[in-house]
Amino acid sequence: MAKPKTKRRSKTKRVPYEKVNHPKHYNNHPSGIECIDVIEHLSFNVGSAVKYFWRAGLKPGESTLEDLKKGLWYINREIQKVSKELEKKV
Repeated sequence: MAKPKTKRRSKTKRVPYEKVNHPKHYNNHPSGIECIDVIEHLSFNVGSAVKYFWRAGLKPGESTLEDLKKGLWYINREIQKVSKELEKKV
C-alpha cells in the first residue's frame, strides 16, 4: 500500500519583519531615501509628523488613518508652539 502524499514544506526560512534597524515602512519611498535621513534635520514636532505621514499605509498592523491623525497631532502641536513664540515677540 502506498503512503499518502503530504505537502512539502518550503526550505526557505521566513525572515521576520524588521522593526528596529531600517524597517521597510521607512525605506519604501520611491526616492530611495530613508525617513530618518530627512527628519533628523527637522524640529521634533515637524520630524515626528513627517515620520507618520511617510509611513502612513506602509507599517504592518497600523491604520493609514491613524498615522495621518498622529502626524496632524504633531503639526497642531508645532503650530501652537510657534504661535506662542510669536506672541512673545510682539
